[in-house]
Amino acid sequence: MVQGWLSPMISVLQSPQTPAPYPYTSNDISWVTSVTYISAIIFGAPMGYLTDRYGRKVMTLITTFSLILYWQIKLLCLEPWALILARAIAGIPCSACYIVLPIYLKEISDIDLRGALGSLLILNRNIGYLSSYVFADLLKVTTMLWMGLLVPTVVFFLFLIMPETPEFLVKQGKVDEAKTVLAWLRGVSVVDHSLEQEIDNIVKVEKQTKADTKSVWRIILKDKATFKAFIITLVIKIAQQFDGYLIVLIFAGFVFQRASESITLQLSPNKQVMMIGLVQLLGSIMATCIVEKTGRKLLLVSTSFAVGVGMLLLSAWFYLTDIGYWLPGWLPVFAMCLCIFADAAGFQPISYIIITDLFTFQLRGTVSSFANICAKLSNFVQMKWFTKLCELISIHWTFLFFAVVCFFACFYTLIVFPETRHKSVEEIYQKLNRSKKEDKVEKEEDMIRAVP
Repeated sequence: MVQGWLSPMISVLQSPQTPAPYPYTSNDISWVTSVTYISAIIFGAPMGYLTDRYGRKVMTLITTFSLILYWQIKLLCLEPWALILARAIAGIPCSACYIVLPIYLKEISDIDLRGALGSLLILNRNIGYLSSYVFADLLKVTTMLWMGLLVPTVVFFLFLIMPETPEFLVKQGKVDEAKTVLAWLRGVSVVDHSLEQEIDNIVKVEKQTKADTKSVWRIILKDKATFKAFIITLVIKIAQQFDGYLIVLIFAGFVFQRASESITLQLSPNKQVMMIGLVQLLGSIMATCIVEKTGRKLLLVSTSFAVGVGMLLLSAWFYLTDIGYWLPGWLPVFAMCLCIFADAAGFQPISYIIITDLFTFQLRGTVSSFANICAKLSNFVQMKWFTKLCELISIHWTFLFFAVVCFFACFYTLIVFPETRHKSVEEIYQKLNRSKKEDKVEKEEDMIRAVP
């Protein structure tokens, strides 16, 4: 709701009927929209270290408290300086949600559920987007702010009784407490055999890490499999950020406006963003339902390809209409919805899930922080340069660039990315350490065994 609240409110804040003491200027709006990305980079940098140092639960509570503070400031004052301050504070949850929560969800979930639970991050975010769009259309500004405050307040008090993750407890030497928490999470007895095995695996990884005196970054850069996993994570994360979904979301009104020249498409700005929010939500629901059935690799390949097709259609439509050809106005709307749906259905959630799949709990915080910084910098670059780039080379070339990025991500995933569904980090690293010749022999053996 933090990000979704702003989209329908910009025009309200700039209007003579603004709930603020006076209408916002364009300069005020530019600061309000951009300051969150800057603060997210600043707060996101140490977030991984703090998560590993003080625990997943503590950092989640701090994140939730920062959301409470964000909504309270807006309730007390809507002057530009106050909203800019609130948006700066919003950088804490806007970075922490993508660093701390995926780690927490992964470390409390069973191996058969970690993909579905991991995708809930994007699903819940998109529910927040759509809720903000609907509430902005139906409710007064003050009422909406109170509803925004209610959600993190309830979550904060509920989370006080939630446990710390078993893996972090083992890291702190609290093995018995970790066993009790894991038994509660799995709904089994403390003496259950499967529970003992899972705790033993966590303890084994922790002992191996303590025996290695190298720093976290030295492990990432020097260990062959870990470095491969790190590069795969960065390539997929940056490719997803540059797949054009953010630009399509922000400039959806422009696409609707151009499309209305060819078809009768009379939608108010709020109705337009509601439509986009609904498409996003449907994509997220699909991801949650199928991610454990299809696997990460298939879903990532298919959705990155689909986003690429949507971007290619947008590029072709803008180019052909600019040179005088008539094309149906529903085509860019369809292409835009395809991009948003496919991104939410796999490309975006998988880019977060693989971080928890590919790294041990000692490295997840650091890698998540670094990936989050790369993502926010990518967002900032797009927000800063998209309009200027369109003026320089035209909008169709920009969408074509996004399409190329998506197709590259598709083929890169197909060739390099190892399937991580239902696999431990150790199994994934064994796969990454194998040579191409060994993989070929293994595939041939699998084919021979498959012949009756």
